[in-house]
Amino acid sequence: MPFSYVVHKDLRLVVSTGSGCLSWSEIKRCQELAQSDEDFKPEFDQIVDLRSVTMFDMRAEHVKVLARRRIFSFASKRAFVACTSVAFGIARMWEAYTELSDNPSRVQVFYDLSSALSWLRSPE
Repeated sequence: MPFSYVVHKDLRLVVSTGSGCLSWSEIKRCQELAQSDEDFKPEFDQIVDLRSVTMFDMRAEHVKVLARRRIFSFASKRAFVACTSVAFGIARMWEAYTELSDNPSRVQVFYDLSSALSWLRSPE
């Protein structure tokens, strides 16, 4: 599966992982599954690991729709990890659309997992 997630209730963390060719419909489906998952809570933080994504099958409008969906709360911190310029660009677009939405959770984009984890663990 090109996009999946795991809820770590004890850590209050959702880890979403993409691989291969990632489409907007796969991300949308995964968001819907998470919302109906009894372990998921909107106030949890999230890591979106895009390091194994080789291609994106989506347009800017798709990123906008996905980023503006009400999945996580305002208090959530969401760290995207991208190691290619394309993945980093998509994640930055996601960050911008989230900031402009009516439900702006905090999104940051990183090139490495350790920086993302440090940011998630840092106090406000």
